[in-house]
Amino acid sequence: MISLNDLPVGKKATITAISGGYGLIRKLDILGIRPGKEITKISSQWMKGPVIIRWGNTDIAIGYGMAHKIMVEVK
Repeated sequence: MISLNDLPVGKKATITAISGGYGLIRKLDILGIRPGKEITKISSQWMKGPVIIRWGNTDIAIGYGMAHKIMVEVK
């Protein structure tokens, strides 16, 4: 398992865990980001900028800190 920040751009992965409090887990759940979901990392910015992921036909930008707490398993 690696954090979403460490996932190379263009790679697919499955979310395995979210290490955060209730508020973070709830916010990500509202966005559709939850364990078991298959995602693709579209891009990331240098200097701790946002990470853009895609699941289905939806692209979502997540802050660097949030992305660091999302653990994924590379496909």
